[in-house]
Amino acid sequence: MTKHFESRDVASTDVESTGASRRNMLKQLAAGSVALGVAGPSLLLSGCAANAQQTPATDDVAANNAVAPLKGRVRHSVASWTYGHLSIEELCQLVKSLGFGAIDLVGPKDWPTLKKHGIDCSMCNGAEINLVDGWCNPQFHPELIKRYLAHIDLVADAGYTNLICFSGNARGMDRETALNHAVIGLSQILPQAEKRGVVLQMELFNSKVDHPDYLADNSRFGIELCKRLKSNNFKLLYDIYHMQIMEGDIIRSIQDNHQYFGHYHTAGVPGRHEIDDTQELYYPAIAKAIVATGFKGYLAQEFIPTPATPQGKVQSLADAVRICDV
Repeated sequence: MTKHFESRDVASTDVESTGASRRNMLKQLAAGSVALGVAGPSLLLSGCAANAQQTPATDDVAANNAVAPLKGRVRHSVASWTYGHLSIEELCQLVKSLGFGAIDLVGPKDWPTLKKHGIDCSMCNGAEINLVDGWCNPQFHPELIKRYLAHIDLVADAGYTNLICFSGNARGMDRETALNHAVIGLSQILPQAEKRGVVLQMELFNSKVDHPDYLADNSRFGIELCKRLKSNNFKLLYDIYHMQIMEGDIIRSIQDNHQYFGHYHTAGVPGRHEIDDTQELYYPAIAKAIVATGFKGYLAQEFIPTPATPQGKVQSLADAVRICDV
């Protein structure tokens, strides 16, 4: 199975705060961010036995985080690769302890573990060749068609909905030619996706920092592809981090084009780290804009946590979920 993997700068960022009011708002949103039950995963991540006794420190964590449950207006998820220091089993336990129930970018071999824990696979992967050999290049169509037809059935049989796909790199190809090639290739698998109720989601990447030469590096390209394919079973995975780098104007893009966006990813800009007040995007407003469109899909955290300790990484995820839980 090909894992979803992205090159990125893992150095910590040190962006100047945008104001005291914004800091206070984020702190309020993140207050009590570790949901009930996080003491259990903290012990797990520390390498203790599953039945280890709570320490005074973990007792304090539980006592200080007796907070209201998530509001239910946002369907939260987390990309598995960003918490790759955990096994899928451990990540399932962590997700449940934080009060949500989905993990992004998981392939068939790990679906049984998700099902054991009652966790949804909010974005399936494993059909792609890689991130650079994609649907815009007819050279790869035979292999991609074979892979995706088989994977569509796997996704449907497992009871899941979303399957990721990629445009691939240009390699000198102009965008109009690339669009035409993508339509020809994707049209050969969309009837099966429609029949099985699977939605193909092409992710938008930035080509400035992380993915040089990637074709679907702006929302206009992806939207034009959606219009040409004319299928409700083809959508865009709108990655907020990537599109902030390439074009900005995130909220307006969501308001004007939400019908083409089937899934969202988060991360802080610059640096792809936490979505707190160390970066330039204000995620509470973005999450509110998504909710206002009537979106019923998933908003998945895909930031790279900066803390050195497992407990710190847990806190980063808990904070991010609370920030987006509008």
